[in-house]
Amino acid sequence: MAETHLQGVEISATQFLEIWRHYDTDGNGYIEGKELQNFIQELQQARKKAGLELSDKMKAFVEQYGQNSDGKIGIVELAQILPTEENFLLFFRQQLKSSEEFMQTWRRYDTDHSGYIETEELKNFLKDLLKKANKPYEDSKLEEYTQIMLRMFDSNNDGKLGLTEMARLLPVQENFLLKFQGVKMCGKEFNKAFELYDKDGSGYIDENELDALLKDLCEKDKKELDISNIPSYKKSIMALSDGGKLYRTELALVLCADEN
Repeated sequence: MAETHLQGVEISATQFLEIWRHYDTDGNGYIEGKELQNFIQELQQARKKAGLELSDKMKAFVEQYGQNSDGKIGIVELAQILPTEENFLLFFRQQLKSSEEFMQTWRRYDTDHSGYIETEELKNFLKDLLKKANKPYEDSKLEEYTQIMLRMFDSNNDGKLGLTEMARLLPVQENFLLKFQGVKMCGKEFNKAFELYDKDGSGYIDENELDALLKDLCEKDKKELDISNIPSYKKSIMALSDGGKLYRTELALVLCADEN
């Protein structure tokens, strides 16, 4: 099925989702290593079978990842090379130009501060993005996009999107949250760290306190985090704050591991 979709001149949003799920065999939200090599091989075969040339974007992609056994791509990178009808993923991506902008958007739509964007909040988010770009849409299309986004990003099938799930709208290189996956703490550890760096006991962390915390995390895990990137980590994380006050629940989205 997925191989047949790859032969198409234009791929629907639903077909795109099927292709994604077919090649992300372990369901971790990325196509990497062997999965990526399989995808490249089958893409070339499918285009040949359909009598279609590889597009310039596909050729550049094959060149970049074809020999790279450590390659890793996210949904956005796949959307960039497949001829998807009304490429809605790229369209949403263009409206969120950086990690910082993404975090600000997140904060605006997680209206109840639950740490999740639920179906209605997601629908409002998509509706506003479409308005912002002056893109006309029908309610049925909005419903379809909402459902596809949920099916695409909701990795634990709980019907809502966590920050890390939603961040897969960002390209792998720009997704700073990926860097923090390796340094996440359990709830108990996180609470201890929060109290340690909230030096004045105000119940929130300010920019200077966050700076100290990030420096210590970088020292602790040089493999995952790069100390020279602290200013950009800080900018992105502070975008979750309430006028410069970063409360426990917001910081937990970045540093606390989900405990299911």
